[in-house]
Formats: sequence, structure tokens, C-alpha cells
Amino acid sequence: MTSSITPSIHSSRLSSRCLPSPTTTTKFSPSQFSLRTRSSQQFAVNSTKLFSFSPLPEIPRSSGSALPFSAKPSVIAGWTQPFRRRRWLVKAAAADAEGHVEPSAAAAKSLGERFPALVTGFFFFTWYFLNVIFNILNKKVYNYFPYPYFVSVIHLLVGVVYCLISWGVGLPKRAPIDKDLLVLLTPVAFCHALGHVMSNVSFAAVAVSFTHTIKALEPFFSAAASQFVLGHQIPLSLWLSLAPVVIGVSMASLTELSFNWTGFNSAMISNIAFTYRSIYSKKAMTDMDSTNVYAYISIIALLFCIPPAVLIEGPKLMQYGFRDAIAKVGLLKFVSDLFWIGMFYHLYNQVATNTLERVAPLTHAVGNVLKRVFVIGFSIVMFGNRISTQTGIGTAIAIAGVAIYSLVKANMEEQKKKASVAPAS
Repeated sequence: MTSSITPSIHSSRLSSRCLPSPTTTTKFSPSQFSLRTRSSQQFAVNSTKLFSFSPLPEIPRSSGSALPFSAKPSVIAGWTQPFRRRRWLVKAAAADAEGHVEPSAAAAKSLGERFPALVTGFFFFTWYFLNVIFNILNKKVYNYFPYPYFVSVIHLLVGVVYCLISWGVGLPKRAPIDKDLLVLLTPVAFCHALGHVMSNVSFAAVAVSFTHTIKALEPFFSAAASQFVLGHQIPLSLWLSLAPVVIGVSMASLTELSFNWTGFNSAMISNIAFTYRSIYSKKAMTDMDSTNVYAYISIIALLFCIPPAVLIEGPKLMQYGFRDAIAKVGLLKFVSDLFWIGMFYHLYNQVATNTLERVAPLTHAVGNVLKRVFVIGFSIVMFGNRISTQTGIGTAIAIAGVAIYSLVKANMEEQKKKASVAPAS
């Protein structure tokens, strides 16, 4: 049904679609003003805002191709903006209404896809930084509170509380877990708990550098497990490229080396446990993201760690363990130290798990070796150990070994890619 005001609005002057001359002004008769409806009154208000106060008028968005009445060219109240500018603004508004994305937003969205190596490098750097802070604080706690089983429980407990709070606020959203996934994650969590406790036993018994020297053998355990458990064939060249990495890190640690069978055996058990944790965590990531995987692993691992802590260290803690620690540093610092080492432990392991999601287990193990160079270097500075020439040479050899491994691995991937493209062509 045609509106009663149509003849008044679409007059012969307006329907001609001709621009009025710059010297003329659009006029309305009293009868036309009397026939205004609510929509035309709104147009009058918009017209006043649009043409009288704004040097660059805002054009109402419209999904249609025809211009709305308020955007038609006219001269009102002395406005003299060029028609070309108005036409450009209308096109821009129409493009925005159709859902066009700004180039800067599109570039930011695809940053990770355009620079995957840069993103992976950022994950490695964050992992190293958090791990260095954790190792320094952890060793300082053991200097006045040598109870690694209980400290291991605190590490996991703080992480579990962090995960529960994160799930509560939806960052990230909790992924549901079923019986099959629980069966898959339970051995992973057991290996995580075992490796974590044994690492802390070694840290409490010997110097930080000695523990990391033994744990530098982890790439060899990882390579062996990848070949003999997962069935992945590891070439001899890749095996040889790992030798300078381990030798270099070992040389860099010799100035702090203080042999102890408890520390040595605990670090070796930790190597085996963490190797299997990495391999089976990689399998578990097929159905769940790495953040939720590590959260569930932490919860299950905490349940594994509580019984030995209570049985082995419980009586000592109740008799004099807590009392002596509080007497040395005070209650506030004692509680604060336990909280922060737990927080840094969880964060560095979370980032390490996210990094594992992006790379192969063997690459992750080699990156773990390079991380130990950073840990050893910072521990030397923090604890005042003298840096010898042998330490510098060992660090250089370790970095060179990582470079050799990277070249060998990249060459293997390139050959594999060419082999897969050749049959298709």
C-alpha cells in the first residue's frame, strides 16, 4: 500500500535526480511540513547533525544499492561539501555494511600462519625464561627446606588450583573427558609425577648443574623410544648430530659437578619418565588441546604424588620440618616461596606442553637440552659460581650441536617433501 506522503516527498524536483545549483537552496512548502511522519522527523534531526555540525558527514549505512533519501545530493543550510566526497563516503559505508574486513585486522589474524617459525620461537623463549626462574627459586627453597616429595606436591597443587580457576572463568574452556581418554592420560600422568618427583630429589641432593648434566641425556632416551617404541626410523646422521649437544652441555656443567649416587640415579629415572610422558602426551593431543591435556595430567599426577610424600616425609615434617623452615625465613616468606615456585613450575610446564604440540618429540627433547644451557648459565650467575674456559667451550659446542641437528632435520624434511611431490607429478 502506497504511503500518503509519497507524492509530497518524491516531488518532480527530487525525482529528476539532478543536482541543484550551488546558488539554490532546497525548499519545502508548509503543506509538506505538515505531512511529515515520525520517520521524516527523524530525517530532519539527522540532517541537522549531518550537514550543519560535521565537516565529514556520517552517511547512514544501507545494504541496498540505492542511496537513502538523507544521502541524496542537496544544499541545506549553506552546506557546500563536494558531491565526490559524499559519494566516496557512501561507498565506504556500503562496503563496511557488507562485512569487509580491514587489511590490518586480516594481517593480525594470519600472523601465526604467516610466521609459524616466529611463533614457535616465542614459545621456546617463554619456556626457557619460566624454567630458569623456577630452577633458581626451587634451589633456594631446598637450601632451607630439603623435602623434595612435599615440595613436588606443592608444585602440582598450585598448578591444579590455577587450572580450576582458569576453567571457572572459561580461559580456557574445559574440555570434557571420557573413560577412554582417562585411561590414556593416566600412564602419562604417572610418568609426569615420577619424573617430577625424581627431578626434585636430584635437585635437593646435588647442584643444579649436575642434575641438568644428567638430564641432558634425555634426547638419546627420546630418540631410542621414538625408534623402538613408536617404530619411527631415526637415521644415523640424526643420531650423530645429538652427540655434540650432550657433550657440550656436559662440559659446560663440569665446573659445578659434585657426584652423588642419589642425585645421579634420580636424574636418570627422571629422563626415562619424561621421555615416555612426551611421547604419550603427543598421542593424547589428537582429541584434546594441549592446555586441557596438561591440566588433567596435573590433577592425576597430584593424586600419585600425595601418598609417597605423606609416607616418606610426613613424620619429619610434623616433627621439625615446618618449624625449622619458619624459624629460618619466617612464615610469610616460606609460604610465598612455595607458592611462587609452584606457579612458575606450572607455567613453564604448560608452555612446554604447548611447544610440544607444535614440534616433534625429538625436536622438543633437543630444545630441552638447549634450555639447560640457559639454566646452567643463570645458575652460575645467581649462585656466584666461577665461569671457567671449559664452561664457555662446552656451551659453544652445545649450541653448535643444536645447529647441526637443525640442519640435518631440515634436510630430511625437504627430501621427504620432494619424495612425496614426485609421484604426484
